[in-house]
Amino acid sequence: MTGPRYTDIVRALPASVPFVGPEVRERETGTPFAARLGANENVFGPSPKAIAAMQEAVHDIWKYSDATSHDLRHALAAHHGIAPENIVVGEGIDGLLGYLVRLLVEPGDAVVTSQGAYPTFNYHVAGFGGELHKVPYKDDHEDPTALFTRAKEVGAKLVYLANPDNPMGTWHDGALIRAALDDLPQGCLLMLDEAYIEFAPDGTAPELDIDDPRVIRMRTFSKAYGIAGARIAYAMGAPDLIQSFDKIRNHFGVNRIAQSGALAALQDEAWLTKTVAWMSEARDRIAEIAAANGLHSLPSAANFVAVDCGHDCDFARMVLNELIERDLFVRMPGVAPLNRCIRISCGRPQDLDLLAQALPEALAAARS
Repeated sequence: MTGPRYTDIVRALPASVPFVGPEVRERETGTPFAARLGANENVFGPSPKAIAAMQEAVHDIWKYSDATSHDLRHALAAHHGIAPENIVVGEGIDGLLGYLVRLLVEPGDAVVTSQGAYPTFNYHVAGFGGELHKVPYKDDHEDPTALFTRAKEVGAKLVYLANPDNPMGTWHDGALIRAALDDLPQGCLLMLDEAYIEFAPDGTAPELDIDDPRVIRMRTFSKAYGIAGARIAYAMGAPDLIQSFDKIRNHFGVNRIAQSGALAALQDEAWLTKTVAWMSEARDRIAEIAAANGLHSLPSAANFVAVDCGHDCDFARMVLNELIERDLFVRMPGVAPLNRCIRISCGRPQDLDLLAQALPEALAAARS
């Protein structure tokens, strides 16, 4: 009796999960977290109109979803002032990243990213046999110039850049990215991850021709719009590239409840404005709590704040573990020098009251 014959790529890979979710830790400890401050979720929740739309869509759940996401794509096109042919909808940015890598990366192809940047992108590249080349952050920012220089050196097909960045929350002015594009080598595509763009200052999103074949941009309904559990996002790019997704995507992968919720969320601009304001207040409160404990927080244009614990990764991990012991779920970057920090997601006032109480205790325990 024999088992399945895995591909050479799969046999060489370790089984891994890029992120360990809070539910896993809760099952391990048998205790629910008092505050989820680690998964970059929108704890303020989606628009009530989005909730109502999703509840109404439940009645038609016996139907397959619209495989083209027609209504949502046309609404997004009107929202961005582009054509529906410039947009593809997918199962969160994670799903779209998997499709993009499948479209472009064959075994041995060079792909460039930053050391410590979003690990799910790396997961997909490894899964298709690509060769990852990583450049360091510069002053806690991803470095577009270094990324594009490395792409030239290795003949990369694809470069990943997040703006604003995860895990540090830092950002570049869009004009800098637009200027740096002149150094992107021929035949290389920039994957611009804009998951947190709604929280960023004006001018963070570069002004680019949507038909520019050098760039694909990805945005999500998980963060500012607050429906992370629905798993829905979209990519914008030149029509030829967008149409190519139809060759390999799961055409019924985005369920009809998610499509209905995303459409209603997009149309409720007043709720989005409130959410962005609440996130800004929460970022300020996290920075105040950090400062009250003698810690430095990095300026953030996301829905989280990276807090520098002032020592090395071992100390930061002790602080993180002590917070988890106090039923606060937080995370930290994975590589030096970023991992001197812990990353705290924006929370409600009651969540951050718990943080204010637990952080001095966690620091004292780590120092002892």
